[in-house]
Amino acid sequence: MEVTLDKFNEVITALEAGQLRVAEKVDGVWQVNKWVKEVILAGFKLGKVVDMSQGQFNYFDKDTFPVQTFSAEDGVRIVPGGTSIRRGAYVAPGAIVMPPAYINVGAYVGEGTMVDSHVTVGSCAQVGRHIHISASTQIGGVLEPAGALPTIIEDGAFVGGNCGIYEGTIVQEGAVIASGVVITSSTALFDATTGEFVPRNADGRVVVPRGAVVVSGSKPLKRGPGAGSGVALYCPVIVKYRDEKTAGSVTLEDLLR
Repeated sequence: MEVTLDKFNEVITALEAGQLRVAEKVDGVWQVNKWVKEVILAGFKLGKVVDMSQGQFNYFDKDTFPVQTFSAEDGVRIVPGGTSIRRGAYVAPGAIVMPPAYINVGAYVGEGTMVDSHVTVGSCAQVGRHIHISASTQIGGVLEPAGALPTIIEDGAFVGGNCGIYEGTIVQEGAVIASGVVITSSTALFDATTGEFVPRNADGRVVVPRGAVVVSGSKPLKRGPGAGSGVALYCPVIVKYRDEKTAGSVTLEDLLR
């Protein structure tokens, strides 16, 4: 697909307005809009490196991807202290962004969501409504290949501090990810409530089930010379599914805003 600068600007503007998304749920299944990612990628070729420095801070980037500017009418709380939201990202009214944070091109952040300090929301990541992404957490970006599903955090989820959610992982509605949990495309997710590992979806992605409460855990090494040595491998574990007590602790976050 050949992309002109006018077409690029049209798509980026629609992304920023929330009128267009990199990925969306259709009949209950997440689907990637490959052509949108192709337009974003074309923007790097269409742009030229320019000086975007501000004060004592030096920045040099493609002129097609400047930092966004906001006004009070946008209804987004961006607290002072070094946050950057790149062009082509959507941040809904009612969202809160604490400093410093970075939201990359193609990302979607829904209304009422808290992006806490030192959080990175990677390129094309889809973060839903009323989510708390706690301090120092990384939501991975998936810009290439264009057909790859991005990392998705669905409505009402809670992600603790120092987490890493990468490589197209899907965290379904209302799930709670405890501090320090890391999930990638190669992570085995164990469900202690069933005694079984959670199967991947049809695309081979890790899917954290709806309402699951996930903590860091380990599994014994069972293969190779090290088997039986007592050495264990990292493994996130579902310890329960969300109940009234869990919901109450998460609701507290709303009361503190």
